[in-house]
Amino acid sequence: MAENIFLEVVTPGASVVSEEAQIVMAPGSEGEFGVLRGHTTFLTSLKIGSLRYKDAAGKERVLFVNGGFAEVLPTKVTVLAESAERRSQIEVERVRAAKARAEKRISERSVGIDILRAEAALRRAIQRLSVIETR
Repeated sequence: MAENIFLEVVTPGASVVSEEAQIVMAPGSEGEFGVLRGHTTFLTSLKIGSLRYKDAAGKERVLFVNGGFAEVLPTKVTVLAESAERRSQIEVERVRAAKARAEKRISERSVGIDILRAEAALRRAIQRLSVIETR
């Protein structure tokens, strides 16, 4: 069996993950990437999306990450995210309400509404729902 890689996901407010993983899949700004132990070193920005990994026992775990950066070393992946949530931390009703608000703001295009901000809120809500629905 191959050796594991250490995964650390941190936000400005908390350490979200700090454990061994068999594989890490992350939403890079240029596309999704996967990391196993021994991977070449690199640094990349992350887009809003799902970070998936298999823990040391082989169980698949999924997190929502709201952008940030990933540093990949041969034995460790460090993710510095603006925010990150485990599937169990995502409140479905709150996310659905945020999605509905964003869709309403985008469709109304009222004066004083920041459309880019509303579109970003919609992307975050869609990705959070995707994390919840991932099995």
